[in-house]
Amino acid sequence: MNNTFYQRDTCRLCRGNNIKNVLMLASTALCDAYLPYERRNEAQEVYPLGLFLCRDCGYVYLPYVVDPEIIYHDYIYVTNSSLGLSEHFKSYTDQVLQRINPAEGSLVIDIGSNDGTLLKFFKMKGMRVLGIEPASGIARAATDSGVKTLVGFFNSKFAKRVKNEYGKATIITANNLFANIDDLEDFTEGVRELLAGDGVFIIESSYLADMIENMVFDFIYHEHLSYLSVKPLIRFFDRFGMELIDIQRIPTKGGSLRYYIQLKTGSRPVSASVSEMVAYEERMGLGRPDIFKAFERKINECNAKLLSYINKLQNQSKTIAGYGGSATSTTLIYHFGLGQILDYIVDDNTAKQNTFSPGYHIPVLPSEVLYQRKPDYVVLLAWRYIEPIINKHRNFLEQGGRFIRPLPKFAIVGDGKGKDL
Repeated sequence: MNNTFYQRDTCRLCRGNNIKNVLMLASTALCDAYLPYERRNEAQEVYPLGLFLCRDCGYVYLPYVVDPEIIYHDYIYVTNSSLGLSEHFKSYTDQVLQRINPAEGSLVIDIGSNDGTLLKFFKMKGMRVLGIEPASGIARAATDSGVKTLVGFFNSKFAKRVKNEYGKATIITANNLFANIDDLEDFTEGVRELLAGDGVFIIESSYLADMIENMVFDFIYHEHLSYLSVKPLIRFFDRFGMELIDIQRIPTKGGSLRYYIQLKTGSRPVSASVSEMVAYEERMGLGRPDIFKAFERKINECNAKLLSYINKLQNQSKTIAGYGGSATSTTLIYHFGLGQILDYIVDDNTAKQNTFSPGYHIPVLPSEVLYQRKPDYVVLLAWRYIEPIINKHRNFLEQGGRFIRPLPKFAIVGDGKGKDL
């Protein structure tokens, strides 16, 4: 333990201490701590990274908790920088309103509202909206754009202040946020305090089963403290007088779930989707260590194929770049040993361009550089977006460049075709 992080020794959901380490990854710098030019020589601390399983309730989590002030104070990620996420939130709004059917003018609160993208769609549909966001610069920009956003970390004390000033909310959303909270008990107390009697709390988060099935191990990083699944959450919310009433499978983030939760006094029936997902997880063996051993073997196989091929390229003096300066790239670079291999990284997000990657300080440049420097091979760090990247850069392939896809199966992509090796 030091003054920037601590290791949790109990389950975040049930408080039990019957826990087991099921997957260890390489220690990394903070995933999104890209540095500007003037700080490029600044040393960055690395933190341990690995998943633990609670054998009592089946919850899977990261016990290494970095001070959130360090992670979020200068946070630069904004929703509209993620490919397709704005369109996703537009569809999200329509689906939620159809499912909940709130009265016009009902209050919708988004916790971790970022740049207000989601709330803008709710506002367009006649809802009152309020954002809560700890990154002060992003929150101010959201307010200036027409989405009132309060600055702060949400907890039960914060919730009481919001309730006194704005009233209770019919819809409270936490998208790709619930998994980032260390004290989930206090957070959930706050939600319960703020939720109207007929209200619904909606969580959208990466799904543990899909992370394993789709090989999205690079979604493991220090912001993500929880790797959520249905069974542990049912038990957790029951303690707070709340119940899970519906679940939707969502394709974002390599596979996610949207959970609908109400107070137990609420009137909405429990959908069959809940019991169906519980049965699916039991068949899969999601709460058992064996599934993580198989997951680790697959990760190691992909890593070995990638490094073996790169070693051949280096022996041939080939130039190698990376594509994608995202949070997931940090896990991939560290665990796959790419820190000393990539000459530079290209990215289409202007906020990441001309920065330096966490820890290794690899330069991040605009993707147009592919046509100026003409690297022989480009490792697709943003491998989940392989199709739009290839579509955008067919000229690079036609000019003789090659993409390397590291996951979910190692492949070389050239002339618009992929070959599994």
